Amino acid sequence: MQTIDLNCDLGEGFGNYQSPEDAILMDYITSANIACGFHAGDPAVMQNTVSMAIQKGIAVGAHPGLPDLQGFGRRELKISPAEAYQITLYQIGALHGFVKAAKGKLNHVKPHGALYNMAAKDYALAEAIVQAVKDFDPQLILYALSGSEMIKAANAAGLYSASEVFADRSYQDDGTLTPRSQKNALLEDAQSALDQVLMMAKHQQVISVQQNIVTMKAETVCLHGDGAHAVAFAKSISLGLKNNGITIETFRR
Repeated sequence: MQTIDLNCDLGEGFGNYQSPEDAILMDYITSANIACGFHAGDPAVMQNTVSMAIQKGIAVGAHPGLPDLQGFGRRELKISPAEAYQITLYQIGALHGFVKAAKGKLNHVKPHGALYNMAAKDYALAEAIVQAVKDFDPQLILYALSGSEMIKAANAAGLYSASEVFADRSYQDDGTLTPRSQKNALLEDAQSALDQVLMMAKHQQVISVQQNIVTMKAETVCLHGDGAHAVAFAKSISLGLKNNGITIETFRR
């Protein structure tokens, strides 16, 4: 029986505002990556999102990003490996406090936005992030871009990792995500997103924007919770996977 994890970035509101879609999305996903306050989220939203995830039986993961609230963590900032280690460790610790208080368990860590994309290509940054995760808890899983430097660094350090692919993003020939600055970076149609997910899940391949077949390892599929069509995509992908005999199941050690 083929299985795949469906993860989503959640808890990216502030104070009295939390996207009403967060609770709906949790009905379709198996893992939640919860913002830790640097790119989005704050103590109130973190606590509420962790509580919802635990109540719904969703695996809880920390989603650390660059310290860039205005840019939502999607602008590249020049940071050293030491700084990457520090901000990752700090944010995991912050979210873990709420997870522990709710008598839950932290399952994984997935870097956010620019930090994720930078570390996908820069081995020194990847190594620092991996070390932060391992130092906090070597039992945690690192969710990282399939074939990226983060996956390589995790393997080298003996840290368990999940190779991640994306439902709502297009790919380049080298297996990296198309930069959001380009007009074809996002998949806007639910059927196109489902077709891409099924190709990745069933065949471990994706078609790049250059129209070439790229081989990848698909263990967990990301759906962005802040996407304009997040709920529609989640419903379509969940049903489509099940209709194709693929079980949606949390990625665990």
